[in-house]
Amino acid sequence: MANLAMLAPLVRHTTPVPAVNVEISIGLLVILIGGVIFLATMLRKFMRSQALGANEDWAGPKADVENPSAFMTASMQGVIEKLRAQEKELARLHLLAQERAQESERLTEEVTRNMPTGLLLVNATGAITSTNPAAEDALGIRTLRYRSYKEILGPESDLTRMLTACIRDGKTFQRGEVEHMTPEGEVRHLGVTISPIYRTVRAAVRVAADEALPRAAEMKVSGALCLMSDLTELTALQKQIRWKENLAALGEMSAGIAHEFKNSLATISGYAQMIRSEVKSGDVRESSERILDQTRALTHVVTEFLRFAKPLEICYETVPMLSVVDKVAEELHETLPACVVEREGTFEDLPGDEALLRQALLNLARNGAQASEGVSEKPCVTISGTIEELGGKKWQRICVADNGPGIPEADLQKIFLPFFTTKSEGTGLGLAVVQKVALQHGGSIEARNRTGGGAEFLLWLPLRQEPTPSPIASRAARI
Repeated sequence: MANLAMLAPLVRHTTPVPAVNVEISIGLLVILIGGVIFLATMLRKFMRSQALGANEDWAGPKADVENPSAFMTASMQGVIEKLRAQEKELARLHLLAQERAQESERLTEEVTRNMPTGLLLVNATGAITSTNPAAEDALGIRTLRYRSYKEILGPESDLTRMLTACIRDGKTFQRGEVEHMTPEGEVRHLGVTISPIYRTVRAAVRVAADEALPRAAEMKVSGALCLMSDLTELTALQKQIRWKENLAALGEMSAGIAHEFKNSLATISGYAQMIRSEVKSGDVRESSERILDQTRALTHVVTEFLRFAKPLEICYETVPMLSVVDKVAEELHETLPACVVEREGTFEDLPGDEALLRQALLNLARNGAQASEGVSEKPCVTISGTIEELGGKKWQRICVADNGPGIPEADLQKIFLPFFTTKSEGTGLGLAVVQKVALQHGGSIEARNRTGGGAEFLLWLPLRQEPTPSPIASRAARI
C-alpha cells in the first residue's frame, strides 16, 4: 500500500499517450511487413522464371534457384548441350562444304577433259601437274602427267624454249605457232598460248643491319599454263589454197607466152636445120648441132611448163593401183637398171586418172633413184602402200622411199615450188606436177627425211571420190 501511495503522485504527473498514434504505428508496421513479403514473393517468381527460361534455352534440366550449386550445375550442363548441338551443326556444314568442293572439282575435271583445246599445267620445277586428252592427242604422247616437259618435248624444241622463258622470266606468248615432232616422226603445227602463274610471297626487307622492316609482298612465278591447238590440217589447207592460187597465176601467164616461145623456138630450130643440111662438116655444122640441142631442151621445158600450168582434165575411172605400181617399177628398172625397185604393202583400186597417177609415181620413183645414184653402192627405191582411215574417210597412202643422202632441211619447204631444182639438168617441174596431180585428185603429197637415211615422199589419195573435193588429208586428221 505504501508503494502504491508513493507511485500515485508520479502517475498523476505523466502525460497520457493518445490512442490515435498507436493505431497509426501499428498500421505502418503491418504495411511494411506486407511489402517485404510481397517483394520476396515477386523476387522468387522472377528467379524461377529466369531459371525456367534458361533451362528452356539450353535444353537442360530445371534449375533449383534455391540451391546455388544445383543452379550452376544445371547451367553448365545446358551450355555443354548447346555446344554439342553447335558442333553437330558445324560438322554438317563442313560435310556440305566438302561435298560442294568435290562436286566443283568433278565439274572442273569434266570441263578440262572435254575441252577441244589442249591444256598443260607446268609447275616451277618443270613437272607437268595437269593435262587433258586434247593435249595428249596434239602432242602424240600419252601419260604426260608428273613428267618433265623438257623430257617429253625435247630440250631444243620451240615449245620447250617458250615454256622455259615463261617459267624463268614470266614471259607471255599469245597465239604463237610452233612445230612439234611426235615420237612417230610426224611434224605437227601447233598454235599455243602460254602465260605464267603467279603466287604471292612475303620477303623480309632490311634497310640496315640493325633495322628490319615488315615483310613485303611480292609476286613470284609458280608455274605456266599452256593452251594448244592442232593447226596441222589448217596449215595444210592454207598451203593447198596458196598452191592453187599459184597454179591459177601460172596458167594465166603461160597462156600469153606459150605461143611466143614455141614460135621463136621453131624459127631457131628451122634455121639450124638448114645450116646443118648445107654444111657437111666443120665448126659451122657443130654449132648448128648445138643450136638444135638447145632448142630441143627449151622445147622440153616449155612443154613441161604448159603441162604443169594448164588445168588438168581428169577422166575419172577405177584405177588398179597395184598394176600401176608394177608398171612404174618395170619402167624405172628399164630406165635405170642399176637401181633396185621394191614393192610392198597393200594397194587398192581408187577413182582417178590412171595416166596422171602413173606419171606422178614415176616422177617420184625416178627422183629417188637419181638421188641414190653415186651416193649409195646399191641404189634402192621402195614403193609401199597402206590403207588408213583419217577424218572419217579411207585413204590410199603410198610411200616412195630411197636410200640416198636425203633432202637438206633448207630445201624441204621449196622442193614442190615450180622451177626449183638442185640438178644441173633438171627443169624443177617434176615434183610440182606431182603436187598438182595429188591436189586435183583430192589428195596431198609431202616429203620428209628418213631416220635411217634417205628421203621419202608420202602420197595420199582418197579411195572414194566425193562430189566436191574435201580438204586435203593431213596427219592431224588422226586426232
